Amino acid sequence: MSSLKHIINKYTLFLLSTILLYSCGQTGSTVSDEQLDTPKKGRIVVSADESFKPIVDELKKVFEANTPGTEIAITYKPEAECLKDFFTDSVRLIITTRKYSAQERQEIVDSFKLSPKDMVVAQDAVAVIVNPKSGDSLFTMKELKEILTGRSEKKLIPVFDGLKATSTIQYVLDSVLRGDSLGANVRAAASSEKVIDYVAATPNAIGFIGVSWVGNKEDSLQISFSKRIKMAHIESTDHPGGYVLPVQANIYLKRYPMVRNLVYMYKERHRGLGKGFADFISGELGQLIFKRAFLMPAQKNFNIRPIRLNYVD
Repeated sequence: MSSLKHIINKYTLFLLSTILLYSCGQTGSTVSDEQLDTPKKGRIVVSADESFKPIVDELKKVFEANTPGTEIAITYKPEAECLKDFFTDSVRLIITTRKYSAQERQEIVDSFKLSPKDMVVAQDAVAVIVNPKSGDSLFTMKELKEILTGRSEKKLIPVFDGLKATSTIQYVLDSVLRGDSLGANVRAAASSEKVIDYVAATPNAIGFIGVSWVGNKEDSLQISFSKRIKMAHIESTDHPGGYVLPVQANIYLKRYPMVRNLVYMYKERHRGLGKGFADFISGELGQLIFKRAFLMPAQKNFNIRPIRLNYVD
């Protein structure tokens, strides 16, 4: 009898210990953030390229409104800082202009023991803006290069959203200057909105920003921007002597010469909110948001008729 009682006591002690451990696991700090979120619930931190702020703000707003119980906490940074964040545990999704390299992918695999995902979800353009009083609003790529290197006789002041690590600067260095250096005449502003402010206040300034800041003619803030600056026409890639604006048709057909990608990259050990937000961005509603913002959706068909509007000869 005492032997049976001893067995019962041991079993009871084991059962109580199991219940206590389970309870601590549910209420204590051992539960990680990753265990708490799903594709449709929870909170994640996202790092996004500052030049995409207007469109990313809209994606966040619509996603959260359509997915109660979620929070997408976005920090806007220069692109290089977003890429650094991707190599930390706290950031599982970033939005930039480029995919990771083969080396960067392998570093993620080695560090986190998981395979990252990426996708081009839209196409954006680098818009050139000038003061409304400026006599120059038509530029060839050759002229832009001369202005950016300080060799132009026009003596315009180029201004960017910072001088280091921004996606706009990197695009200009790689695709416009192609090995040449920025001139001493180049100025740095703290953000894309500050670029607009500087150009609006400086008659001989010329600004370079993402078109999502000034391209949406249905956004009240961007309408207010357009009253203070004007977008320059750049020589078309398919119509020598003709100049075009960075509107959807010209982005889609690559008539506008400065087109770049909008890309997401995410890494998760489980099906979490990072995947949920990524799927939304590349899905029907997310792609429609890009279309309504006058960017070019990359994951859904966009029908366009062959027209030759927006040329300035």
